Amino acid sequence: MQKVGFIGTGVMGKHMASHIQKAGYPLFIYTRTRSKANDLLEAGAMWCETPAELASKTNIVFTIIGEPKDVEQVYMGKDGLFEGGHPGQVMIDMTTSKPSLAKTLYQKGKEKGIAVLDAPVSGGDIGAKLGKLSIMVGGDQKIYDEVKPLFDTFGENIVYQGEAGTGQHTKMSNQIAIASNMIGVCEAVAYTKTAGLDPEKVLESIALGAAGSWSLSNLAPRMMKKDYAPGFFIKHFIKDMRIALEEAERMNLDLPGLSMAKEMYEELAEQGEEESGTQALFKRYNSKAGSL
Repeated sequence: MQKVGFIGTGVMGKHMASHIQKAGYPLFIYTRTRSKANDLLEAGAMWCETPAELASKTNIVFTIIGEPKDVEQVYMGKDGLFEGGHPGQVMIDMTTSKPSLAKTLYQKGKEKGIAVLDAPVSGGDIGAKLGKLSIMVGGDQKIYDEVKPLFDTFGENIVYQGEAGTGQHTKMSNQIAIASNMIGVCEAVAYTKTAGLDPEKVLESIALGAAGSWSLSNLAPRMMKKDYAPGFFIKHFIKDMRIALEEAERMNLDLPGLSMAKEMYEELAEQGEEESGTQALFKRYNSKAGSL
């Protein structure tokens, strides 16, 4: 089987890598904090000291890391993936990043005979754990078709979007939809509790109607239990919204809902909540209306 490299074993990445490993692919791991990969290493994954070493030992590489600057460093920096890569290799960046960077990586990879796809995901820790992530793919369709069996190990809704960068643009659309929706979910839960209703009964009534959404079904219950553990970090969501607003500005598109959501999340981050899950936006309503 193809030898697979994986960089980034965080909240979502550790589950994605685990699905690949359980499907029988030889797995090579690099991450900045080795302890985050302990479960994978104990299950037989092989550790690499640098991205370059990982690239030299594998056929296909997945990355899901933090900021665009981190992606740039891992791919193009000293001891980076391109330094250790080889012609015929496929590299797939699943970080939510800039469409322009996705195009740069695609072109730099092409110069070295390496195919690069941008394939950001949606579904949070729950989707990653269940192997039911949505995957939005940009790059050459021939390469997408070749690696689709690997996507199938941890994804369910997998859509090829088009040329390099289109996967990232699609993820921006996804994050824009989530941003305003999260405000609505928080306000619905706050209203429910303030009105003295049974939150679980209310959720049962509205989750499958016109108000239904992934956030309502999966994150509203966490809000009700005051469970703010990260399925997706606030700090990463702020980064995504920043990128989306930058892209919108470049296209002369005004997105007031997204701007408001970003400001609200930035307030939370300033209060020390950047490591909390995105559902912690509900804390803002707790503080405004007392402890609900």
